[in-house]
Amino acid sequence: MSSGIPLRKRLLVRLMITSVLIALCSVAATAWLAVQTTTRAIQEEQGQVLADDTDILRQLSGYAATHPSWAGVQDTVRRLSAATGRRIALTTADRTPIADSAKSRTALPPGAAATVDPLHTDTYSEPGAQLSGVDPRAVGPYRLTPLERARLGKLAALRQKCAGRNGVDTTITWTPSGRPVLSDENGILPNSTVPEVCADGQLNTLTHTEETAVARLTSLAGACLRRKDLFLSEKGFISLEFSSQAPQPQFALGRKSPGGHPTAMEAKGNECLAEARREQLDPDVAPVAELFLGTGDSALPHFDMSNANKAKIVGVTGLVLALTVAVTALVATRLVRPLRALTQAAQQPLEQHVRVPVTTRDETGILALAFNELTERRERMEAQRKAMVSDIAHELRTPLTNIRGWLEVTRDGIVDPDPELLASLHEEAVLLQRVIDDLQDLAAADAGTLALHRETVRADELLAQVAAAHRVGAEAAGIGLRTGTDGTSAPAGSGTAWIDADPVRMRQALGNLVSNAIRHTPDGGTITLSAREEEDQVVLEVADTGSGIAAEDLPSVFDRFWRAEKSRSRRTGGSGLGLSIVRQFVAVHGGIVAVASELGAGSVFTLKLPATDPPVDADELR
Repeated sequence: MSSGIPLRKRLLVRLMITSVLIALCSVAATAWLAVQTTTRAIQEEQGQVLADDTDILRQLSGYAATHPSWAGVQDTVRRLSAATGRRIALTTADRTPIADSAKSRTALPPGAAATVDPLHTDTYSEPGAQLSGVDPRAVGPYRLTPLERARLGKLAALRQKCAGRNGVDTTITWTPSGRPVLSDENGILPNSTVPEVCADGQLNTLTHTEETAVARLTSLAGACLRRKDLFLSEKGFISLEFSSQAPQPQFALGRKSPGGHPTAMEAKGNECLAEARREQLDPDVAPVAELFLGTGDSALPHFDMSNANKAKIVGVTGLVLALTVAVTALVATRLVRPLRALTQAAQQPLEQHVRVPVTTRDETGILALAFNELTERRERMEAQRKAMVSDIAHELRTPLTNIRGWLEVTRDGIVDPDPELLASLHEEAVLLQRVIDDLQDLAAADAGTLALHRETVRADELLAQVAAAHRVGAEAAGIGLRTGTDGTSAPAGSGTAWIDADPVRMRQALGNLVSNAIRHTPDGGTITLSAREEEDQVVLEVADTGSGIAAEDLPSVFDRFWRAEKSRSRRTGGSGLGLSIVRQFVAVHGGIVAVASELGAGSVFTLKLPATDPPVDADELR
């Protein structure tokens, strides 16, 4: 019963604790992995979203810098939306729609993501663009004509070849205005690094288009300076520097401050220059627009670790644990139930042979079957033990009772101790000694302590010795005793066979069989001893023409104290241990014994022993 087992050591508790620990580890590992994966995914998504938003703003700012209006921007908006999975909408400052990637006119986000104004950029939308600067792609009147581009392209090719001949490798880069510039691995090639033989001054000379644009810019900047009561010194000028991004007009005064830092006048002059540039480029760029970004139909859902999500995680974890405990309890109960039944059955007294019902075909069911079989074997052994004790008591009581009775009447002078009485007492003592010797041999064989003195023995000689020892008794009973070498009585296959055995113990076993056959064979019957070799075995047989054994008694003939006489009469002699000794002696020699019999037709006892090779001098013995 499990009541005596501590709670912590019970199988059910251990199974449940193990399952809960496994479930907790599984949930914790899954939660950790989910958090790590989700966090990484969110970080990657946020980084990708930021990169996508920057690219959207860059491309839309580029569109505004190269188009005087937003008339054809719808195709660009849809293309960007399909590539990024975001909703993209452009409106005016008062939220009048310009373009929208959404098919249905749903509400816009509460605030704009950015303002698209190429003349006042609010992000690094293009390499080279500065905060509150002008988009480098906005060139307006500085855009060269095709003829000017062709002429400058030829000049750039000549300068590139010249630089190459002088050990300077360059590439030709075209600016948004259409002007070519030479670049090396470090960027724009300054005029100071151009080989002197190549510096002809023609490539950097302003074209007619650029001169016209610079003149217009100078006029606008001068008007601004006059409004601020400033004037352009005779040495002041507006220069035009060229880069791979855009022509960069620069305003300068004739006087510079010590250390190269701009003075207040220079700062106001640069402000007028920037104002003039925006005024000059304004007709060639699209109007200011507000950019709205949202979640599109193809966008991935955002992870939100809100209280509701936390509650879901906790709920799912609790459900997993509850299911684990429930399933474990159900399975463990089914596993423990037959074990408890086995425990209770094993703790019952020996006289109560309880059997465990087999309800499953798994390991516990097999264990229950084995326990039931063990119980049945225990019942049989207990029954045999009781029967053996009873038989031993019976076998010993009879001669002891006879001896005691005759001794008492002799002591009392009722009977004289004549030779006949002494012979009777001697016979009872011999019988008692035989029973004790047989029991001692069986006990030694059961314990594995039976001493054997093995030697190589010829089977036919062993049979001849046994026959010689019992021939007188057989003739006295009118029974013919023959061996396998007695002419025609020898069975087919007889010949010389050798066994490795203790000859004394084997003669005792065969002698028990012959004695048993003599007692149960009528006058005129025959007993035949034969030997033959079959493959790697030697077969010894003792056959008689006696009364035979009933078929239902054949399984019991080798049991201890079994007799064919159900009345347990000792009229025919014997202790009832002879056949048991035969089985034990044959078993310790590594062989087996069997019996075949039919009522009224006799019996055949067969001994099968391992064959061995003949000794070296076997030929001389023959």
